[in-house]
Amino acid sequence: MIDSILSRPEIFWFVAGLVLFLLELIIPGFVIIFFGVGAWVTAIVCLIHDPGINTQIIIFAVTSVLSLAALRRLIQNKLFYSREPGSVDVDDEFTGKEAVAKTTISPGKTGRVEFKGTIWKADSESDIKEGQSVIILEKDNFTLLVEPKKII
Repeated sequence: MIDSILSRPEIFWFVAGLVLFLLELIIPGFVIIFFGVGAWVTAIVCLIHDPGINTQIIIFAVTSVLSLAALRRLIQNKLFYSREPGSVDVDDEFTGKEAVAKTTISPGKTGRVEFKGTIWKADSESDIKEGQSVIILEKDNFTLLVEPKKII
């Protein structure tokens, strides 16, 4: 079995890529997956052509490093977090949502609001009484900018 895998480089590179993908699930860091991509690209090249072992290693190294350099930051930003201040993804959890004032809030005087069971510091350009419902306009670090909820 091992002889057949080693005699067919496309199978070797495919299995190596699969092992690297599985290792990414076990070892955190979001780096190993790109070496799996390099192994699979090498497997595809071996399936189409018959490169020598040195060429296979070069293809693996180059595609692994290029995919790591080109895609890691892009995928991390899309899947895990955004480095932009005031990220839209984070603000969407707050912006436009309703909270309840736990203290009096007035322009220039920070108060407190409760949102989803957590007490937050809050600022407002309007006077807000304790117990009044408010709408969150934006989140700035650990402070929410709120306005009184308009009753229709």
